[in-house]
Amino acid sequence: QVQLVESGGGLVQAGGSLRLSCAASGRTFSSYSMGWFRQAPGKEREFVAAISWNGGNTLYTDSVKGRFTISKDNAKNTVNLQMNSLKPEDTAVYYCARKRGLWGYVTGRANEYDYWGQGTQVTVSS
Repeated sequence: QVQLVESGGGLVQAGGSLRLSCAASGRTFSSYSMGWFRQAPGKEREFVAAISWNGGNTLYTDSVKGRFTISKDNAKNTVNLQMNSLKPEDTAVYYCARKRGLWGYVTGRANEYDYWGQGTQVTVSS
């Protein structure tokens, strides 16, 4: 059973930064692409960023391009999301997820991810 545990959320002022981390259990973490999603109150879950199994490819939703950076540390079984220049509209619960299938491509489609963390709250005040 794969477990994903997010950390690093909190309250920050607009323009500030946060770094989210997701620790994954399992010996095959290095073989899986990973993603970050978020869900704001009253809204559907949306894709934020994804990274390929070897870190060679990344994908971002347009609203975070140039502000967020996803990275993957296969030695530590972690995937991180560095968030800079945060805006109030970034407020949401952030989830990490593992893409279904070994050595997969990057994708923003949530139905292609099979394991999800419990989420960490990010609140950006104006």
